[in-house]
Amino acid sequence: MKDAIAVRDLRKEFKSYSSRSGLKGAFRDLFTRNYKIVPAVNDISFHVKQGEMVGYIGENGAGKSTTIKMLTGILTPTSGDVIVNGMNPHKEREKFVQTIGVVFGQRSQLWWDIAVQESFRLLKKVYKVPDKQYDEHMSHVIKTLDIEPLLDKPVRKLSLGQRMRCELAAALIHNPPLLFLDEPTIGLDVLVKLKIREFLKEMNEKYNTTILLTTHDLSDIEALCERVVMLDDGKIIYDGALKSLKEKWGEGKEIEFQFLEEVNLTDLNRLTATPAIKWEKDENEPVFTAVIEDNDELISLLIAKVVATYKIKDINIKETSTEEIIRNIYDRGIS
Repeated sequence: MKDAIAVRDLRKEFKSYSSRSGLKGAFRDLFTRNYKIVPAVNDISFHVKQGEMVGYIGENGAGKSTTIKMLTGILTPTSGDVIVNGMNPHKEREKFVQTIGVVFGQRSQLWWDIAVQESFRLLKKVYKVPDKQYDEHMSHVIKTLDIEPLLDKPVRKLSLGQRMRCELAAALIHNPPLLFLDEPTIGLDVLVKLKIREFLKEMNEKYNTTILLTTHDLSDIEALCERVVMLDDGKIIYDGALKSLKEKWGEGKEIEFQFLEEVNLTDLNRLTATPAIKWEKDENEPVFTAVIEDNDELISLLIAKVVATYKIKDINIKETSTEEIIRNIYDRGIS
């Protein structure tokens, strides 16, 4: 299977200017400025196969958006090699943009004051999409994203959720083999998010569309991507299966108990009496949580002891969330 994206030793540096203090310093700044070189992306390498859906994640300032801008040809790298869809994005610009779709959650590619379908027609001309191909492909996209009632409305009259569905449709007018999504579900309600996720899965299955997804919403990553590339301070700190990440750094399970009688932490700690089980009490709800390693026998023993001693209203077993795992990795570092 060929690579949709091949990145080797990719680096992007920016100049960070500083101002001198005082009036004399301000005057000197008019002629010469002090600056230091700051690497936003620091010699990273990775490959994405055609048809893969990959989550590209990291905290604010980690270098995610800078990478996406280099991969889409908006920024020129300081050094390193980038090949996307077999082309150099910033050197073969006109040919290259025909092969990608881009959705930036904070920016629009639709014209603000004209009807959505007029924007679509303009983009159809920009991408030189034949009428037959446009009609067949876009009728499916419009129906699946449920945007038919929005086609006659100007973009400025759409809600955020409506606009993002139209943005996604606009990015797919030329049915590109590669889709870049930068925070595509930011600020959207749950139902719209689900609709967008289902649509992206369908596009991937139907057309083998490669998707590189950048987001802070890890539920998007869990729903769509089997692989994650994690960035910190401009460097890749993890590249692999999301499942492996959870298995290796997931710190056991949480067993939540709701009781039908008065219970306190001291009694529960005395009942289990082992450092392998740590009890916590929810400040707002009458819920006690046992944090325990992921060991079936230990979990069974714990539940059996508690059920034999107290009247139980409800039990809930939870795995450590992906969000918590990733937060712990950033706090403590990967090892």
